[in-house]
Amino acid sequence: MWDFFTTVRHRHSIRKYQPDMPVEATKLHAILEMACAAPSAGDLQSYRIIVVRDQAERQALVHAAHQQTFIAEAPVCLVFCADPARSETAFGERGAKLYAIQDTTIAAAYAQLAVVAAGMGSTWVGYFEENKVHAALGLEPGLIPLALLSLGYPAELPEPSSRRRLDEVVVWR
Repeated sequence: MWDFFTTVRHRHSIRKYQPDMPVEATKLHAILEMACAAPSAGDLQSYRIIVVRDQAERQALVHAAHQQTFIAEAPVCLVFCADPARSETAFGERGAKLYAIQDTTIAAAYAQLAVVAAGMGSTWVGYFEENKVHAALGLEPGLIPLALLSLGYPAELPEPSSRRRLDEVVVWR
């Protein structure tokens, strides 16, 4: 079992997937459990996760995401949607405009790390047209798609991307 630091260091954006290797139901379930274990404001989990395995729906997401074809090539795409109305019930406008977005992105980040821990790879996609994702998946009114997470077994191992030095990012007081 990898420790947390190793898991984070092995996370890369994967855009090529092994075509004949589906994601096992037990691993997918474990990934979703980890997403739902993420902290959320008031423990409300003001988000919805749509599991897209259908090829035609993944292809529709490709069109919604400016022709990022790897979305359809991955066997699964998780669509993380904020549910502002759920957060608003407890926290008012700030809950709707901020906490639901934070809850959703934290859950997606937990899922992305769980994918690595499960021996697979993923890519976080934020470049898409919200209305097209809504239409492609027939999402409930009020849900806001924030992130697509394509996932599967990698057919590539990209070089690590460069990162800014800590002293460029961190301010000590």
